[in-house]
Amino acid sequence: MIEFELKFQVDAQQRAAVEAAVARGHSQRTRLQARYFDTADGALAAQKLVLRVRKEGKNWIQTAKAPAEGPLQRHEHNADLRTERAGEVPPPRIERHEGTPVGELIAKALRAAGHEPADAVLVPLYLTDIRRTLREMRTGDARVELAFDRGEVRAGEQLHAVCELEIELKSGSPQSMLELARRWCMRYGLWLDTVSKSARGERLAKGAEYGEPIKADAPKLGGDPSGAQVFRAVLNSCLAQILPNASEVAAGSTDPEHVHQLRVGIRRLRTALREMAELAPSVDPAWEPALVDAFRALGRQRDREQLQQIMQPQIEATGGPSVTLHDSSPDDPSPAPAEVVRSAPFQLVLMSLIEASLPEEEPTGEEPDPPARKPLRARLSKLHRQVVRDGRRFDALAVEEQHRVRKRLKRLRYLGEFVAPLFGHGAKRYLKELRPAQDALGTHNDAAMAIAAYRDAAQRDGRAWFAVGWLAARQPASALKCRDALEKIAGAQPFWKRSKR
Repeated sequence: MIEFELKFQVDAQQRAAVEAAVARGHSQRTRLQARYFDTADGALAAQKLVLRVRKEGKNWIQTAKAPAEGPLQRHEHNADLRTERAGEVPPPRIERHEGTPVGELIAKALRAAGHEPADAVLVPLYLTDIRRTLREMRTGDARVELAFDRGEVRAGEQLHAVCELEIELKSGSPQSMLELARRWCMRYGLWLDTVSKSARGERLAKGAEYGEPIKADAPKLGGDPSGAQVFRAVLNSCLAQILPNASEVAAGSTDPEHVHQLRVGIRRLRTALREMAELAPSVDPAWEPALVDAFRALGRQRDREQLQQIMQPQIEATGGPSVTLHDSSPDDPSPAPAEVVRSAPFQLVLMSLIEASLPEEEPTGEEPDPPARKPLRARLSKLHRQVVRDGRRFDALAVEEQHRVRKRLKRLRYLGEFVAPLFGHGAKRYLKELRPAQDALGTHNDAAMAIAAYRDAAQRDGRAWFAVGWLAARQPASALKCRDALEKIAGAQPFWKRSKR
């Protein structure tokens, strides 16, 4: 069985309202007490596999879960343990999941770690104690299950309080379920969270509050896919980076790398939406404003750090004065990263993207969509030509035009990374040859943004004019360095033209 479920965190001010809403109609309350198991060396957790034994009311259930195709889909298999003694925690047994997809994944993970499945020793690592309010309902053409959970996850002396809403599709259309989720999100200020109770328990056991920042991973492409198939694979790849990092930021992480990787994911996504629009008719232009607003708001933190930790020390090292930089006025403070991610516009666009990433039903009696290679070659070639053309005169371009070159170079890189598996060899070398220009343009752009920030600060503190002059004097040489780096791209062999497929 493949589970499709959305999980939302519930703000303290909305807890009573959400619990009451779930309890309406034909609902039930139950207590869920679970123990989670793994080998001592974490063979299951290493492959994102979960094995638990849970008491649901008076009955015990053993459950195994494993990642599926999309970032919000999971393989799941349940084994009813009604025959076990009611008062004791039944020991977990791997063989209960034999013959299922998740059972095969567990066996594979154990063998990879040097364990024979039949002899693997499983130890309890953490537990959960949850009071669940449960209701099934119909929405559109779907049957869904609402579960409001309050309780705790515990590992040793470490504890994490749980207050969340899960919406799981039991049958019918995922689109109808997502529409219901949007309504609840708007009504109660909910925000998506991809951190499962099992992941939370693993962190507690390790003494960690937040997970590791998630970097971009290549989309899964094979064969001769259509444009729509390529787009969905790329979209899933982007969501696999955006959703976990957004969850950490929304939870209050102050790690700059979480914010950085979230912004990288949004930038990759915007590249996909722009460069693959003709391949994916499901792209909605209304998504762009919310993504741009979030990207810019999250970028203010990075810009502050750039100015305070890099630019200002350089200026002071040359004898320049210390200047206090304000990222916003007291009357219009910048929102914290957590507020940006939790905002309704950003959450709603995430759910729309999740919907667009779902596989379409197989068409009946229709011609299949044409392969995507031809239009992708055209897009890559156009971006390559534009970057080379503008690179030859980069030092003569206005600041806004120079920034446009940098954005095109980023789109060229991301699009190349997305579709590299479709075109055989050569992609890695080509993308590597873009790196010097990316670095040079990044440094040049950071200086241009710093000039604007110090010019603004000079309206309040005249000492900031020193930084404006010092940085501006260095920009012509920096622009020449960018031009030289961009000219080398003209000699790079476009990998999409070498493919014979």
